[in-house]
Amino acid sequence: MTTQTARILIVEDDAEAAAALSAAVRDLGCEPVVMQSYEDGLRAAGLAEFRVIVFDRMLPGGDGIDAIAKIRAAGSTALVLVVSALGRAANKIEGLEKGADDYLAKPFDADELRARLRALLRRQEMVVMDNDLVTFGDLQIRMKARTVHVKNAHVPVSPKEFELIAYFARNAGEVVTRMQLLENVWNLHFDPQTNVVDVHVGRLRRKLEQAAGHPVIHTDRGVGYVFDPQKDPVG
Repeated sequence: MTTQTARILIVEDDAEAAAALSAAVRDLGCEPVVMQSYEDGLRAAGLAEFRVIVFDRMLPGGDGIDAIAKIRAAGSTALVLVVSALGRAANKIEGLEKGADDYLAKPFDADELRARLRALLRRQEMVVMDNDLVTFGDLQIRMKARTVHVKNAHVPVSPKEFELIAYFARNAGEVVTRMQLLENVWNLHFDPQTNVVDVHVGRLRRKLEQAAGHPVIHTDRGVGYVFDPQKDPVG
């Protein structure tokens, strides 16, 4: 799997927290690289390629969320998870507005940490080239041509099905609710009490599963759908 050789940078000055983060990274089959200061974290982010960067906030030398813009400006494509004892809603909003991809308050639960990291790794699987080609393993979505291919075979989709898969791709690995789909794909800001979403998702799901040979769109019962083309099939 691609996550086995993935490297995750951890910038954390607290030894206990760094150990817990490193353990979670290894549990996911990834390699942790630990730095203990703001400047060392910035330097490491610019010297090597990382799939995810975990930044604490209150670091020797600076605030981890202030590093995000500098990391992006240097060309890093890593997704950033901020972990901090500053866990109030206002702190989280500040972190997300400054570019964090996720924000986890300390003390954190080990299972939740692994779930957050796993979701970020799945999102990072999406490779976008020239804002046109989006790939998830054998699945290719061409935004300009509005076409879908699996294992180089064309998958015929309707215009609405293409809008669906494009929205799913932008939220890969995340739970997407029916209301989100109504608002973002159908531009309806209310529930018309029809099964229009379920019908279109079902049709798209069957086409993709037939082409890929395994499920691509998964149901989170009572919540919504998860688009994850590279999820291991559950036996």
